[in-house]
Amino acid sequence: MIKAGKLAAATFAAWAVLACLGSNALAAQCGSGPGGFEAWKRTFAEEARAKGIGGAGISALMQTNYASATIAADRSLHSFSLSLDQFLAKRGAATIVARGRAMKQSHAALFASIEQRYGVPPGPLIAIWGMETGFGSQRGNQNMLSSIATLAYDCRRPEYFTDQLYAALKLIDRGVLSASTRGSMHGELGQTQFLPKTMLEYGTGNLDNAANALSSTANFLKAHGWQAGAGYQPGEPNFAAIQAWNAAGVYQKAIALMGRQIDGGERGAAMR
Repeated sequence: MIKAGKLAAATFAAWAVLACLGSNALAAQCGSGPGGFEAWKRTFAEEARAKGIGGAGISALMQTNYASATIAADRSLHSFSLSLDQFLAKRGAATIVARGRAMKQSHAALFASIEQRYGVPPGPLIAIWGMETGFGSQRGNQNMLSSIATLAYDCRRPEYFTDQLYAALKLIDRGVLSASTRGSMHGELGQTQFLPKTMLEYGTGNLDNAANALSSTANFLKAHGWQAGAGYQPGEPNFAAIQAWNAAGVYQKAIALMGRQIDGGERGAAMR
C-alpha cells in the first residue's frame, strides 16, 4: 500500500511527464526534406510570437522558402578536412596576403583607428576579410532568412540555427534586416560574414560597409579575450579569439599565418 505522501509525489511526477510530452508535441519538429517545412513554419511562428517576436519578423518568416541549395552546401563542406597547405592553396592565400598588404597601406588610418579602440592589429582582420568574401566581392546572393529558417528546421543542427533564426527575426523587427536581405549559403552577412546572432551581439553598423564590418570583427575578437600587443599564433594568447571566430582548426591556422604575413612577419612555410 502506497502512503499518501508517496502517492502525491507519484501523481505530481506523472503530471510533469504528461506536461513535458504535451509541450514536446507542440514544439516545431525538425525534418530532413522540404515536405514538413510549411507546417514547421506555422508552429515555429507561434513559438516565436510567444517569445516576443513582432509582426514584421513573423511576416518575414512566413515568406521563407525551403532552401535546397543551402542544404546541398551544408552537406558538402569538405574543405575543412584538407591539410593546411591544401586549404591555403584552395582559398588563394597568396593572393589574399598580397592584396592584404596593399589594403593595409591604403586603409592605414582605418586600421590604426580600429587597433587603437580594440587592440586588434590589421593582419588577422584583413585575413578574415579576404578569406570570407574576397575583400567584399563575394558576399553571397541567397535569401538570408530562408537559408537560416531551413537550417533551423533541418534535423542536422536545429538548436544552433534556431538561435540564429531568433536573432534574425529580432533584427528584422528592429528594421536592421528585412525579408529580402541576401547572404551566403548559411545566412552569413556582410563583408566578413556575420551570422545574425553574432551581428546582434557584436555588430557596429551596416556590415556591408567595410569599415563597420572590420570594426565589428575586431569587437568580436576583443570580446573573446583579445589582448592588445599579444601574439596570435597557435599557443599564443590571442589564438583563442581566432578559434572563437571559426571552429575549424585549419581555418584558424590559416588566419593566423596569413595575418602574420600581412602584418610583416614570416613569409615562409605553413604552420603545423
